[in-house]
Amino acid sequence: MRGKAGSFSQSDQPGGIRMKGMKIGWIGVGVMGRSMCGHLMEAGCAARVYNRTAEKCAPLAGKGAVVCKTPAEVAAESDVIFSIVGFPCDVEQVLLGEDGVLAHAKPGSVVVDMTTSEPSLAVRVYEAAKARGIAALDAPVSGGDLGAREATLAIMVGGEAEAFERVRPLLETMGRNVRLMGGPGAGQHTKMCNQILIAGTMIGVVESLLYAQRAGMDLDAVIDVIGSGAAGSWSINNLGRRIAKGDFNPGFFIKHFVKDMGIALAEAKAMNLALPGLALANQFYVAAQAMGLENLGTQGLYQVLERLNGIAR
Repeated sequence: MRGKAGSFSQSDQPGGIRMKGMKIGWIGVGVMGRSMCGHLMEAGCAARVYNRTAEKCAPLAGKGAVVCKTPAEVAAESDVIFSIVGFPCDVEQVLLGEDGVLAHAKPGSVVVDMTTSEPSLAVRVYEAAKARGIAALDAPVSGGDLGAREATLAIMVGGEAEAFERVRPLLETMGRNVRLMGGPGAGQHTKMCNQILIAGTMIGVVESLLYAQRAGMDLDAVIDVIGSGAAGSWSINNLGRRIAKGDFNPGFFIKHFVKDMGIALAEAKAMNLALPGLALANQFYVAAQAMGLENLGTQGLYQVLERLNGIAR
């Protein structure tokens, strides 16, 4: 909803926006995007949605979302346009392409890209948007499919403070920890820090549980103990449980994690920074792709190490 041109209607809460009737656009309704958009619709937003595979829009269409044929259709009638797609090339296409968001969004609207992507691309999007009178934020997330479903995501944002404050209530509808980390690209840099930490942690999770398996231990019982001590982490307590159940379905795809690690390694190289732990983890995940496991969740690394140790599945 709009008051004067280029501004949103105010809610009863200081600095807030009225979500009931707010026109949002959502591009990318995969494992995470579908739940995230759903939370905004439940809060009263009117949604226009687009996905390259249109059938994935059906659950949201059933809740009242308008399914669009192009990102341009999404952008033309939306006050805030969110995107969460697979790869940087997808971000370029849906945001910067001829039939993309920026070419068709209204002046005064806000574009929020929640894809994990390249910091330099986030800066390009910001500059292209600003030239058209549009605000742009990079706002990647952490928490996987569970965090998306339960609206407990960590959302790390880069961009101008004014744009951030305008959409903060929307972000807080999807996440529990929402932070402005700095200017354009800062959200993506923060997400790289997140992915670097997870990369090393996942090797520890997998090797720990392989050791427990070979020693004849009950994996859940082991997680109960070590997950509450100094070794506790989100990865052992959530993805470790999935490994124990033999559940390798994606909360976050291996192929997307390889993309993220590639971005982090490229950024590190540009900063003349050696990250050997990340490079090692990346090689294990590249091996997962070579084994045809790229569409498993990141906990699928367990299967790579199983094969390395001659453990049959």
